[in-house]
Amino acid sequence: MNPAEIVNILEAEEDFWWYRGMRRILFGLLDPLAERRKVRAALEAGCGTGYNAALLEQRYGWPMYALDLDWGGLRHAQERGVSRLTQGDLAALPFPAESFDAVISLDVIVHFPRGEEGRALAELTRVLARGGLLVLRVAALDTLRSRHSEFACERQRFTAKRLIAGVTSHGIRVLRCTYANSLLLPVALAKFRLWEPLMQRTPQSGVRPVSPWLNRLLSLPLAAESRWLTVGRNMPLGQSLILIGEKTA
Repeated sequence: MNPAEIVNILEAEEDFWWYRGMRRILFGLLDPLAERRKVRAALEAGCGTGYNAALLEQRYGWPMYALDLDWGGLRHAQERGVSRLTQGDLAALPFPAESFDAVISLDVIVHFPRGEEGRALAELTRVLARGGLLVLRVAALDTLRSRHSEFACERQRFTAKRLIAGVTSHGIRVLRCTYANSLLLPVALAKFRLWEPLMQRTPQSGVRPVSPWLNRLLSLPLAAESRWLTVGRNMPLGQSLILIGEKTA
């Protein structure tokens, strides 16, 4: 990831509509699974500033280990009180096999060149105990690649079919896979495929503060999606993909 984006994330991830809405969706999918599982140790691989690792430990009581390649992000995680920190490469995790009962990686494997994501998936499943949960979130659909994608050094986007094939080839049984951030898809297509090419702007972060009324307005579609997904329904297309699986072998 572009190191400059870490600063933008740090300033936005608590209140920015996308972060709040996507957390609500993620927790809605995880809550019923987390209630039925004993997790002795969990890993967030690619933890950024540590914000999600801290929330996961607070919400579920999971002892969270947080790993990132960038020491700048880990320094912010340390300031947030995340204590089990490791600097390391997601494609060469410095942990023994089957160390964790849950492994979470949010919007990280998109930074691997297409075709190399298998290295990351192999490592994520290697350190996951049998019967453990794998939680992935990735950017979806190549046609939605944007100026923000370029700024953040995103190298690929996924379809549900390709993501499912990737994890099942590493011994993961898919429990849930759905697109998300779907209701704003027409707006995204207009912006990324029409407006941005027309304006010919240079790559820039999409994680920028917006006025409070717009922040509230943009939160509404994600809140509606959360209610839809929480009752077991999936979204057929969207800007993100969330996959939850269980290691079987």
